Formats: sequence, structure tokens, C-alpha cells
Amino acid sequence: MILGMISFTKVHVVISLIAIVSGLFVAFGLLTAKRFNGLTAFFLVTTVATSVTGSFFPFHGFTPAIGVGIVSLVVLAIAIFARYGRRLTGAWRWIYVVTAMLALYLNVFVLIVQLFQKVPALRALAPTESEPPFLVAQLVAIALFVVLTIFAVIKFRNEQHSMS
Repeated sequence: MILGMISFTKVHVVISLIAIVSGLFVAFGLLTAKRFNGLTAFFLVTTVATSVTGSFFPFHGFTPAIGVGIVSLVVLAIAIFARYGRRLTGAWRWIYVVTAMLALYLNVFVLIVQLFQKVPALRALAPTESEPPFLVAQLVAIALFVVLTIFAVIKFRNEQHSMS
């Protein structure tokens, strides 16, 4: 059972990292008014897979990780509906941008948490994750994502290419 959980954890981590990297490319596309259709679908699928696989870890009771996973899946459902169900028409365009960027941010948020839990040097800086280095890392991440999301909404609003 332990070996199975180690393998499962590795698969989950790889999917999560792939989702983050593909999400960064999608964010770049939003900031440059490009859709990157295939990469966007890949990002959305891997990000859903990240949240779904994360729910299979042996938790005892409701945890912050479960909460983030639930929020992520709701955000992703809205992003997918806006992108594919509503085809980015009207307000669905900015709703898609905000939810796609929020989904990416949630992955980065969890990455920062995991780095502070698993990397010894970072764990020494913030053993309870309430110390200034952890808080600064999270504040910088959220501030960066807020600014990038605002610019992405503005820039992607002007995108005029047809949906493929």
C-alpha cells in the first residue's frame, strides 16, 4: 500500500507541475491575446486531473487541501463552460480569463505550500507556515496573479481570432 501511495503521489506531482507549466503558457497567451487552443485544453484537463487526483489522498476529515480542490474544480467548471459552452461570447470572455488565471493561481498556491513543507531550507524558514517568509511568498504570488489577471482581461478582450 505504501509503495502504491508513493507512486500515486509522484503521478499527482507530475500532473500538477505539467498543469502549472502549461498554465503559464496559457497565461502568456491571454496576455498577448492568443488563444493557444490545444494548450488551453491541455491546461484545463491537467488542472482538473490535479484537483481530482488530489482528492484521493488518505485525508482524515475536511482539510484545507480538500477545500482548495473543491474551489479549484468549481472555478474550472466555470472556465470550461465559458470557453467551450459559451465560446467566450460577451461577459464569458472575461469570466474565462479570470477563472483560468484563478485556477492557475490555486495550483501555484499549493505549489508554494508544498515547497515550504517539503524543501528543508524553506521548512526551516517557516516551519508552521505562519512565518513571514511563507506569508511574503504567498502575498507576492497573489499580487502577481491579480496584476496579471487584470492585464489579461484587458488584453484578451481585444483578441479577435476565430475559435478553432
